[in-house]
Amino acid sequence: MTFCLDSIVIKPEEGLEIKNAVILLHGYGGDSQDISMLSLNWKRYMPNTVFICPNGHERCDLNPSGFQWFDLSKKDPDYILEQSILAENKLKKFIEEIKIEFNLKNSQICLSGFSQGCMMSLNVGLTSDEKFLCIVGFSGKIINQKNLKERIKSLTDTLLIHGDIDQVVSSTYLLEAKDFLIRNNVKVQTLLVKNCEHHIPIESSSTALNYILKKI
Repeated sequence: MTFCLDSIVIKPEEGLEIKNAVILLHGYGGDSQDISMLSLNWKRYMPNTVFICPNGHERCDLNPSGFQWFDLSKKDPDYILEQSILAENKLKKFIEEIKIEFNLKNSQICLSGFSQGCMMSLNVGLTSDEKFLCIVGFSGKIINQKNLKERIKSLTDTLLIHGDIDQVVSSTYLLEAKDFLIRNNVKVQTLLVKNCEHHIPIESSSTALNYILKKI
């Protein structure tokens, strides 16, 4: 099957049944190859899981060799929200294709993403009709709390991880997101990684892996 988003698909070893999926969403200006690096370690511990890493639906304005989920060239929050919802709808269509292709339900799918990919994971994971297995977000934030509050449907369990010296997306957004999720009855765990900038270190990857394994 051809998906609506160009993707890297990493299937289990031949003969192993696919019981779960992890969808990995890259950050602004990144691509599917970047984020697929997470699967190199994770797949050893999740032998029945397919890892799917799509490219964003748009080329990145600031890095034409990479992709974006929504445009950040304008600082207008209404424009950013509008563009993020377009991406959200594209991702929801993509997820429906994944579910059909691999005969999966939302409850068998983990949504995970870095930075802008984390933002999209939160939006998709909390506004879909059915709960997902979990959301795992690295170095992101909630795009628009007022809008998300109005649209929350599924209270998907969430893990948020952030570096304490992140200068791209401030770690204060982790605290804001945690407060928002608690107030909206979403089960949330957080990890603030010491001396960590805007990337995913081994500690973050290992914590995320253990969280997902407990949900499977």
